[in-house]
Amino acid sequence: MKLKADILVNPKSIHFSVLFALFSSIVFVWACKSPSHQKKVSGSDYKVAAYYWPAYHDEPRWRTFFNGTEGEWEIIRNATPKYDGHRQPRVPVWGYEDETIPAVMEKKIDAAVSHGVNVLAFDWYWYEGQPFLEDCINNGFLKAKNNDKIEFYIMWANHAATTLWDKRRSHKVDTIWDGAVDRANFDIIVDRIIKKYMMHPSYFKIDGKPVFSIYELGSLIRGLGGIQQTRSALDSFREKVKKAGFPDVHIQAILWNNIPDTQSNVPGDMTKTQNNTIEAVGINSLTNYQYVHLSAPVDDYIEWADKAISNWPKWEKEFSVPFFPHVAIDWDTNSRFHSYKPFIKKNATPEVFKQYLIKAKQYLDAHPNQPKMVTINSWNEWSEGSYLEPDSVNGMKYLEAVREVFK
Repeated sequence: MKLKADILVNPKSIHFSVLFALFSSIVFVWACKSPSHQKKVSGSDYKVAAYYWPAYHDEPRWRTFFNGTEGEWEIIRNATPKYDGHRQPRVPVWGYEDETIPAVMEKKIDAAVSHGVNVLAFDWYWYEGQPFLEDCINNGFLKAKNNDKIEFYIMWANHAATTLWDKRRSHKVDTIWDGAVDRANFDIIVDRIIKKYMMHPSYFKIDGKPVFSIYELGSLIRGLGGIQQTRSALDSFREKVKKAGFPDVHIQAILWNNIPDTQSNVPGDMTKTQNNTIEAVGINSLTNYQYVHLSAPVDDYIEWADKAISNWPKWEKEFSVPFFPHVAIDWDTNSRFHSYKPFIKKNATPEVFKQYLIKAKQYLDAHPNQPKMVTINSWNEWSEGSYLEPDSVNGMKYLEAVREVFK
């Protein structure tokens, strides 16, 4: 009220008040558009990141692998059991929806955030000088009205595209497109990632640094020509991210045997370890993508999962950067093959999955000096049998398990 009275009696107050209001508006608008600003997203102290496989839409190059134009829904829909009691096909409760439609993605986002999944890590691809399967993010997620409720980041799946994606040719493993890139392509990729994704207010950050995950660190090193060349490329990436207004980039690597062992830079130390590679190229954290990278699929989920997570204490001692625990849901790739492939046959249930979420939470609680992040495989790997989305057998029970543990 005092300000209002001053305006009425003092013309100088009018001038000052107008300037102050204008200045405040400019600051507010700048803050909202600043790259470091994040919209309010749903969640808790725990970051529960589910990998997202963008395979369920049409794309001209995707048609190389299918007869129709619905992507991997084609093989999911037409899968057949390999013996009596084999749970194929896996039937989605939501139907065989096109993920590039914003309304479809909005339903996924609502289901995720209401059940404690507050980050989506999109598998992202680059082959032969151009992106692949990117329309899921560009046309689906980024145009969804509720994408401010959830965070997302890019997991660059820089593996080779092979005939394993084509059921007609799945009996042989031939490379169609190599996933390794040279420096010129790498620079194009990071420029694209920064501009199209990291600048979005919902992009996931750790300590203000946008997170970028790399699936095959070994393939990155191979394509760029070596450890030092990779360090140079990643340092350049960091500088570009800083110029975009962020304090740095948080580079995460998927931990499995694709990370090569290299020799320490310490004079006289001839030991070769994966951690030497991590330190040499400047990786900030590690996580896994799937238990199958660490433990061969066996009949029993419990045996499979226990073997995979038995690495956690070892990695804590072995690596000098934080490790974020990972939980996989299941494994059955038979929809991709005419021949039989080993898969998990028992104890792959929401109730058992929940017990491993609890183990991941306990790991995070025992490491209070690192971010509380867990990764899950996956939101929708239907062709690998590992998904949170509701199916005709379990409904929403896998998502409910996440909610019971983390939300």
